[in-house]
Amino acid sequence: MLAKRAADVKVVAFACEAGMGSSLIGANQLKKRIKDLGREVRVIHSPVNEIPADTDVVIAHEALAERARRVAPGAVVLTFRNFMNNTASDRLVQSLKTGEDLVAEQS
Repeated sequence: MLAKRAADVKVVAFACEAGMGSSLIGANQLKKRIKDLGREVRVIHSPVNEIPADTDVVIAHEALAERARRVAPGAVVLTFRNFMNNTASDRLVQSLKTGEDLVAEQS
């Protein structure tokens, strides 16, 4: 099972199908939440098929999870069902706040 120490998270990719609409909005919301924690974490938005190799954590809709895992095998992939109730972002922010390890979800 893939895990990352919260202290080692430097790059987070918010991924969607095309890397434009929902991932841009989600990334911007997440940037603000992480900035409020005082953490130096780069948050980007990306098409799921173009997630950068240096990504530590991927946040994506559950329908894109398998593709994200294939493209970014070294990243912890956190998924959500509903964009308006994004539990994956909540989980990431909580881990960064408390220092808990992030563990990849089961595929």
